[in-house]
Amino acid sequence: MTASKLDEIDKKLLQLTQDEFPLTKRPWATLGDKLEITEEEVILRLKKLHRKGIIRKIGPILDARKLDLSTSTLIAMKVPEEKMEHVVDIINEYKSVSHNYLREHAYNLWFTITTSSKEELRRTIEEIKRRTRIPENDVLDLPTSRRFKINVRFQFK
Repeated sequence: MTASKLDEIDKKLLQLTQDEFPLTKRPWATLGDKLEITEEEVILRLKKLHRKGIIRKIGPILDARKLDLSTSTLIAMKVPEEKMEHVVDIINEYKSVSHNYLREHAYNLWFTITTSSKEELRRTIEEIKRRTRIPENDVLDLPTSRRFKINVRFQFK
């Protein structure tokens, strides 16, 4: 993948979107006003940045514990290379799965599952193991014991 060049407006748009996203009826118009461009141009620029893969998604970061989505775990799997694409496709079907990544390690696939109950979490893990046919001893369940929150902000200046 090659790096994309951003013009000054794109840089400012990205900075505002991550740091000062407006909670208004028309957030794209509000951002446009700050950047002295139209709402339509904001939308077109964001779509372009999404198509290029610079933006994966725009959405809220929610505190799952405050929404009763407090049961989560990190799963690590040993997946044979020839099964990787199939296993990833299955795992990515689950809305409760996030942060699904390949790793250079014996346990080469890592992902997080968040559900609203321990029972739902257990069922989801068991269903994923059954559907992927990854042996029990090749799956690690690594529940959170202590939470550390980092706040990453990219500087586009």
